[in-house]
Amino acid sequence: MNTMSPVAELPEATENATPATPDAPANDAPAAAPEAAQSPRALLKQLQQQFKAFRDCLPLAIGIDKQVLARLPGLNRKTMRAALGIHTGSMRYLRAMEKATVRYDLDGNPGAEVTDTHRQHAKEMLQERFKKEAERKKAERDAAAQVEADRKRQEKLQQLASKFAKR
Repeated sequence: MNTMSPVAELPEATENATPATPDAPANDAPAAAPEAAQSPRALLKQLQQQFKAFRDCLPLAIGIDKQVLARLPGLNRKTMRAALGIHTGSMRYLRAMEKATVRYDLDGNPGAEVTDTHRQHAKEMLQERFKKEAERKKAERDAAAQVEADRKRQEKLQQLASKFAKR
């Protein structure tokens, strides 16, 4: 289990979890589209519009998923977990977690403290991300240098070929 995730363990699929249908009665929570068709990114955007903790990228309370489901009862759990994963894996959130001392509920009210373990995990995730990015950029530079070397080699071969073809 990932110690960093503020999401409590949930079963991936439950028999009584049914996606909302267009014929279903509307609940109090505003939704742009039926929940079943909503992408994780669209849901994350909705969460950012509705809740201060997401909008301000505050460290989320452990079990924030239960708070979200209580406020948006028709929500598809799998989509919600994916949206939470996108949010908690973002550079902005990890940077906030690295320096955080307190976690927040959906409305931005302070709650439990952020543990040293969770701050360290965020720091390690950022370092890993930076390392991968540096490796990717190095690979791009190496590939570009190889392409340039190949181009110069071809150019020299063509110059030699044209020089000796004239004789």
